[in-house]
Amino acid sequence: MTEIEVFSTPSCPYCTKLKNWLEKEGYEFQEYDVSENKEKAREMMERTGRKGVPQTFVGDKEIVGFQPDEIRKAIEG
Repeated sequence: MTEIEVFSTPSCPYCTKLKNWLEKEGYEFQEYDVSENKEKAREMMERTGRKGVPQTFVGDKEIVGFQPDEIRKAIEG
């Protein structure tokens, strides 16, 4: 299965919505709280040039925001 990484913050409602959707769909993912983890925040910025969250990486594909259809497409292929 393709690795799924979610870069988020606790105060972001779309981040919560995204994580809940991933869990409901049965997808395993690695979450990084960029408000606490400055190294991961830097990595996120380097990968996309964007500060906004949520940012989801499915393999090398990036999806910014809560976009379940795009995430599903990236996962399935």
